[in-house]
Amino acid sequence: MKRKYLVKGVILSGGEGRRLRPLSFYLQKGMIPVGPQQNPLLEYIVRAMGSHGVDDIAILAGYKHEQIANYFGDGDRFGVRISYVLDEEGAGGTGTSLLNAYSRGAFDGFDVLFIHYGDILTDVDLADLLGHHLRSGAMATLMVSRRYRVPVGVAEVGGEEIVRLVEKPELDINVTTGILVLSVEALKRLDMWRQSGSKKFQGGFDIMANFIPRLIEEGAKVVPYVSDADWYDVGSIEKYEKLDNGLIERVMTRINSNSPPLIAEARHRSITRIVGR
Repeated sequence: MKRKYLVKGVILSGGEGRRLRPLSFYLQKGMIPVGPQQNPLLEYIVRAMGSHGVDDIAILAGYKHEQIANYFGDGDRFGVRISYVLDEEGAGGTGTSLLNAYSRGAFDGFDVLFIHYGDILTDVDLADLLGHHLRSGAMATLMVSRRYRVPVGVAEVGGEEIVRLVEKPELDINVTTGILVLSVEALKRLDMWRQSGSKKFQGGFDIMANFIPRLIEEGAKVVPYVSDADWYDVGSIEKYEKLDNGLIERVMTRINSNSPPLIAEARHRSITRIVGR
């Protein structure tokens, strides 16, 4: 009999969205409208998770979190269960936010966390990513893209001359996308590092810059999920203005065509929680 894993969706939507100013002076960055229907950015992420069977979701937020809670409520009208965990005052970094939620019991009873940065849009098959993680037995699985378009021109210099110039080339490298699957067991290690008084926690602790590299250094199994799926970081004014509605339509097509997978099982709670500071 195939084991059922209890999977918790986690959306990282903290921070003030400084790269999205002046819009973020008035809107929580996850509530910025995108696409032909002008739905909030977070709605596409919530719907994508739910369509793949990840229907118990924690949104980690701080700045203007009221806008998120007022719109999504307990998640019922989106077919999911949503709880909220507020970031600690003055604490920075996605790793710090994740550990705060763990310490407050937001992930109790769950085996796996499906983590999605709140400013990323993608049409990737989330169920296949989750299945890849569960089959691998890894501590963490990172979705990586096989290609990356550099946002500036690249000059090849020979001696004192430019011998070749390519405007915004697409490089054949594996880049992280802000989507990952993490064993809850890994957070026990993170909590242990914090309690040991690690200086890395001073001034904030980031998942991709600090936590994942530390896991790799200590020999934990961290694997890639290499994908050609479209993904887009909406986290700046420039990126927001260039967002292609075609990507939004592909995301919605993926959401509408999915049926819940059998590999994930969500645990519903009787009430929606907002864990404050």
